[in-house]
Amino acid sequence: MMADQLSEQQGHLASILSQQKDLANDINQLQGQLNQKKELFNKTQGVVEYLQTIGVKLPEPEAPAEETKTEVVK
Repeated sequence: MMADQLSEQQGHLASILSQQKDLANDINQLQGQLNQKKELFNKTQGVVEYLQTIGVKLPEPEAPAEETKTEVVK
């Protein structure tokens, strides 16, 4: 009986280790995507700052007929 229990626990351990390896791979892929998005964001921020520095501005939005409140949900 002890051998059966050990074998079952070994199977469980192997399954958990495999799941952990898959999760680590997922995390690494997501980290790569995050780094790419951060790099792109920083590049676009640089363009925005450059355009603002040379005086490029957007037209002021027209005042809405009714005041609307925008709520930021965190």
